[in-house]
Amino acid sequence: MSLLKTKHERKSATLTAIIAVIILLLIFTFGLTYFDPPKEFGIAVNFGTTDFGSGNVQPKEALKPASQEETIKEEVIEEKAVEEPVEPSSASSEAAEDVITQNNEEAIAIKKREEAKRKEEAKLEEARKEEIRKQEEIDRKAEIERERVEKEKQEIAAKRKKTDALMGGFSDGDGNADGGEGDDNKPGDKGQVTGDPNASGYYGTGGGGSGGNYRLGNRKATDKPKPAYDCNEQGKVYVSISVDKTGKVFAARAGVKGTTNSAPCLLVRAKEAALKTRFNPDNNAPSKQIGTIIYNFSLSQ
Repeated sequence: MSLLKTKHERKSATLTAIIAVIILLLIFTFGLTYFDPPKEFGIAVNFGTTDFGSGNVQPKEALKPASQEETIKEEVIEEKAVEEPVEPSSASSEAAEDVITQNNEEAIAIKKREEAKRKEEAKLEEARKEEIRKQEEIDRKAEIERERVEKEKQEIAAKRKKTDALMGGFSDGDGNADGGEGDDNKPGDKGQVTGDPNASGYYGTGGGGSGGNYRLGNRKATDKPKPAYDCNEQGKVYVSISVDKTGKVFAARAGVKGTTNSAPCLLVRAKEAALKTRFNPDNNAPSKQIGTIIYNFSLSQ
């Protein structure tokens, strides 16, 4: 299988071979230049045999040691040089001034930081006082609101008590009532427990009628249907009734206080008879007048 299939591939291969041959000829013809020995790099140091010296003549061998007198003279000269006071130069004074300036700048920076810290603490303290003041204001307003609500409650209770006194008293939920009724000068609710609260009389056993007692103040029962009696029970059943101005009984509740037998069959029959009862109409009566009907169920009937 041939690698050079097309004309362009063959032309490219020929050109590449020619360039490679030219490069090889240049390398072998001119070669690579280099130094023999190679160049050295660094700092040249003068030849010598001691750490000190003077003059312009470079000796090839080590110098003879100096005489004792010359050594003593050199030591005396060095001592004098040490004893002579050195006057402060301008460079040292400038350095001292620089140190003082740096100290002053550091002191100023520290002072500024302390001042900023004091201001921040003062700001935080002021914010805390403001928060306390706001909370006290809120508490004061809440206390005023509580006092206002309590005062309103007291006023409402006083008004309610006054209204209840005008309406003849009301039950407080424990069986006790304010006010009273009667024709004496002493407080109390005159009458009998089994009596009619709408009746005007305070003595006797109350009005009666065929099939039971019908109590609705001065109003008389005009239609008194007897209750059906179809169970083996006996006793009295008290029925609380609500009567309108026309004399119609529009609500009845059997088994109220005074009932001696609460058998379901007696209560149902008593309620049915009470709802069918009619009283004489009275335009001066309230729209809802409360009364009582007593049914006496007996097995001997």
